[in-house]
Amino acid sequence: MDHEESPEFDPAVTEKLMAAYDIILTGLNEDPEREGLSKTPERAAKAMQYLTKGYEEDGEAILRSAMFKEDYSEMVIVKDIELYSLCEHHLLPFFGKAHVAYIPNGYIVGLSKIPRVIDVFARRLQVQERLTDQILHCLQKTLNPQGVAIVIEAQHMCMMMRGVQKQNSLTTTSAFTGAFQQVETRTEFLTLIGTKLH
Repeated sequence: MDHEESPEFDPAVTEKLMAAYDIILTGLNEDPEREGLSKTPERAAKAMQYLTKGYEEDGEAILRSAMFKEDYSEMVIVKDIELYSLCEHHLLPFFGKAHVAYIPNGYIVGLSKIPRVIDVFARRLQVQERLTDQILHCLQKTLNPQGVAIVIEAQHMCMMMRGVQKQNSLTTTSAFTGAFQQVETRTEFLTLIGTKLH
């Protein structure tokens, strides 16, 4: 199994975030110096940088790096793509799956690039609705296909751990462009990914 190289972190950003986490721990009446917490500010600072690394990445450039001329003009679907993001309202995770389709218009893209684009936008402070639109528009703008479709199904820890505490709730968002705005094409996509939108 290939392992991703250890990410490099900006020391100045790490120091700033460490100081903030130290204040948070103190504000919770915890002792940041005790054994279990002494390295937590540094770990949390690096984790937060990793979880928001999408700000430093360019989804359009990722797609352009693997675009190929091709006459294929049928639906291309990549489904059940795992995604992990942070809700910008409470800084708690939401996670689930994305299903993406496009109908080529002279160009196809390497299939591994679609999950990478999802990561670019998911690794930011997000709301699911915006995440859905950002992925859709990146694919539409870069590939200029006949249409793009995306459905995201996610569970939100801000609903599951706090507030209404509904453990089995699932939030579904969708967006469509071009050919997928036609009922027949959209229905075919939703049938193939096994999702019903009411």
